[in-house]
Amino acid sequence: MTEPLSREDVSHVAKLARLRLTEEELVRYTEQLGKILVHAQDLNSLDLAGVAPTAHPFGLVNVVRQDEVHPSIDPAAVLAEAPDAEDGRFAVPRIVGEAP
Repeated sequence: MTEPLSREDVSHVAKLARLRLTEEELVRYTEQLGKILVHAQDLNSLDLAGVAPTAHPFGLVNVVRQDEVHPSIDPAAVLAEAPDAEDGRFAVPRIVGEAP
């Protein structure tokens, strides 16, 4: 960057983003954003000739297993293990509001 980031630049961007910043925040964000822009400038100075552009640093591979049909547990057997069941569903105590 040829010139440092100014407090007025940060104030202008904050106004565009509809952010109200205190004087302390303006000072802090001016310093932080300045450091970010210096780092971006350092990255722009790298010689990337011969480096293919990518959207992700690693090759993306589907790590999800294949869907396979397996027999399911019998619903009646599951409900038989529940403390309370009603109309083919688990019965649980009401925790929000009053009982109907």
